[in-house]
Amino acid sequence: MLKHGLRLTGIGAPIGLIVANATAETASGLLFGVNPADKLTYLAVIALLAILSLVACYLPARRASRIDPMLALRQD
Repeated sequence: MLKHGLRLTGIGAPIGLIVANATAETASGLLFGVNPADKLTYLAVIALLAILSLVACYLPARRASRIDPMLALRQD
């Protein structure tokens, strides 16, 4: 489950970077004190989203791993 979630994050991050670069000039009027092509900001956002993705995948995976497989199959 973790691998699948992080794979989606790995696919979405470059797509998001491309879209962000394409729309950065349009949104430059809304950015105060930040260059539209600021690499540090892009890296910080990607790192934050990767950490959030990891936590969002880890918590349900940990909970699912604690359930007895036979009990889960009987309820289905």
